[in-house]
Amino acid sequence: MTATGTGTPPLRVGLVGYGLAGSVFHAPLIGASEDLVLDTVVTSNPDRQEQARAAFGQVRCAASADELWTRAGELDLVVVASPNKTHVAIARAALEAGLPVVVDKPLAGTAREARELAALAEERGLLLSVFQNRRWDNDFLTLRKLLAKDELGDVWRFESRFERWRPRPKGGWRESGDPGEIGGLLYDLGSHVVDQALTLFGPVESVYAESLVRRPGAEADDDTFFALTHTNGVRSHLWVSATTPQLGPRFRVLGSHAGYVKYGLDPQEAALREGLRPDSEADWGAEPEALWGRVGAGESPLTGGGRPEPTLNGDYPAYYTAVAAALRGTGPNPVTALEAARALDVLEAARRSAREGVTVRLA
Repeated sequence: MTATGTGTPPLRVGLVGYGLAGSVFHAPLIGASEDLVLDTVVTSNPDRQEQARAAFGQVRCAASADELWTRAGELDLVVVASPNKTHVAIARAALEAGLPVVVDKPLAGTAREARELAALAEERGLLLSVFQNRRWDNDFLTLRKLLAKDELGDVWRFESRFERWRPRPKGGWRESGDPGEIGGLLYDLGSHVVDQALTLFGPVESVYAESLVRRPGAEADDDTFFALTHTNGVRSHLWVSATTPQLGPRFRVLGSHAGYVKYGLDPQEAALREGLRPDSEADWGAEPEALWGRVGAGESPLTGGGRPEPTLNGDYPAYYTAVAAALRGTGPNPVTALEAARALDVLEAARRSAREGVTVRLA
């Protein structure tokens, strides 16, 4: 087996965690890559071990991440897709074992911890990357193209919504009110929308947020709003919610020449949840024309105003392609730990803002 037809063996990956993140996102994307091979899955759950073997043939299974460190020389990369509270400890152990690491978002519970991990990776000369897959969403890629072509002019306001209608809590650590679990939407979906805003418009100088627990029986925030003022003057208004019975546009971007409005979520997550894989789909990440966004000025997109903007295909596989290139020294780290730390600065400021009812200045 060789990678990308070059005769180079694929990089061997140990995947820690085989719940939602591990089994739905990371394992299929790793398995679809010509540059990577899934060597070991770490889960103590016998049913999940069987699921991994059924999906990936000769994959090895381990009950504890400690088993990876004892044979670190047999691996080229560790991917951490375990519960949020374990990210820092497992990433640190991997780096200390001499292994490059990909960590699912959020990298850590605090920016300080993220920067400490970044410093350790730099000291050891190892890759530390963060899985911010929403940078490869179809709408985000399309918006970046519009901005690169100056189709909107100077952007004044960036509105981004990641909204769902889930009126009953599902339970589990993601919805736990225990701060140690790093649950709630602020750190879950908030990690995505903040990362996208920073990637598009750069550093933030002030943060205002409202973070609420609305559903009966819920423990963690399930309806959060951020208002970010970027140092370049752009205002980002971001919503993450599980309590939205009528969904707003995914993006509404207002510029001096035109605006871009886009409804609907990238189809890649739904496809992965259905068991589809990028290497088996001819048109991965494509969406129908009926869901394209619209670009225009002075007209409502809901009544056909503006022009339809073809949505680029979403491309989650590009993340792991970039990781493999970085490991081989032929490309940059696609998402650095320091970028994740800057997003965590914003998330921590948002949590303080919501708690104290103040605007928090970062710069």
